[in-house]
Amino acid sequence: MSVPAFIDITEEDQALELRAYLKAKGADISEENSEGGLHVDLSQIIEACDVCLKDDDKDVESVMNSIVSLLLILETEKQEALIESLCEKLLKSREGERPSLRMQLLSNLFHGMDENTSVRYTVFCGLIKVAATCNAIAFIPTDLDQVRKWVIDWNLTTEKKHTLLRLVYEALVDCKKSDAAAKVMVELLGSYTEDNASQARVDAHRCIVRALKDPNTFLIDHLLTLKPVRFLEGELIHDLLTIFVSAKLAAYVKFYQSNKDFIDSLGLSHEQNMSKMRLLTFMGMAVEFKEISFDTMQQELQIGADDVEAFVIDAVRTKMVYCKIDQTQRKVVVSHSTHRTFGKQQWQQLHDSLSSWKANLAAVKTSLQALSPSA
Repeated sequence: MSVPAFIDITEEDQALELRAYLKAKGADISEENSEGGLHVDLSQIIEACDVCLKDDDKDVESVMNSIVSLLLILETEKQEALIESLCEKLLKSREGERPSLRMQLLSNLFHGMDENTSVRYTVFCGLIKVAATCNAIAFIPTDLDQVRKWVIDWNLTTEKKHTLLRLVYEALVDCKKSDAAAKVMVELLGSYTEDNASQARVDAHRCIVRALKDPNTFLIDHLLTLKPVRFLEGELIHDLLTIFVSAKLAAYVKFYQSNKDFIDSLGLSHEQNMSKMRLLTFMGMAVEFKEISFDTMQQELQIGADDVEAFVIDAVRTKMVYCKIDQTQRKVVVSHSTHRTFGKQQWQQLHDSLSSWKANLAAVKTSLQALSPSA
């Protein structure tokens, strides 16, 4: 791509212009080019460039783009160390200090490099960090399919892959993109193996807490299959997750009574937990029974008679349960409920339902053919 620079001059003269500008800004740099070649000149220029990043001078963007343009014409083997150095300079700027300029420079650098160059990883990580400081993650490509492709193209080590996914996750969380963040965290935890699952302890813990805390996340049984989460079996956090996956409200209340300090230490709200567990318990009841009496709901959900109607309305709003209230019969009639877990038993039920529909359609077709041979 084309990166804006000073003027159409030779690389050597461009380096001289940069040196002169930085010197005038008070940088400790010689005004003469070195004898070591352009990569040595760039090394010295990048080392001194932070003096202009603090400046509101209108020429700063052109100066920094000039540095970027020179970097992009270097041989690949000479680029890596210099690009890492420039990224470090851009990231060291104080939070909130010209973030749009820093993002633009990193973006120019990122898109100007060969797609398969591994050092793009360093630039992309820098882009995410800067974007997170100014709530601009929406302008950074974070689609999982694209990130997976880059992991392959850049031939990243396992450690770098984990670092990249963790950065994307944290940036999405900071920008309140909880759904996208959850998908990235599942991708991160899913990339661990039995051998290194213990290394993801903190990530697994954070993932569970985030899922429990999110008021719009109800189906979390898939977390139990992740190796880092399975590594936590026997610990309180895993016990709590299991309750939210498949147990009833009474089980949570019992857990809370014995582990109140633990719940508080996680930053979870007991009242919010109660609200979510009431819905999850109701979902389980609605799968099992198509009609549920008010008395049963009061007992299982630990709510008063006057609260039943409001609870059902809130439950329907989540679209996890579809039902209607029969005030005369004092019951709730269920038309559909989402399964809290979907395992072998649920797949069998789905198979049976589809088989039944297929048989019914065949019977209808046979009846129609009997009425009209040409049908």
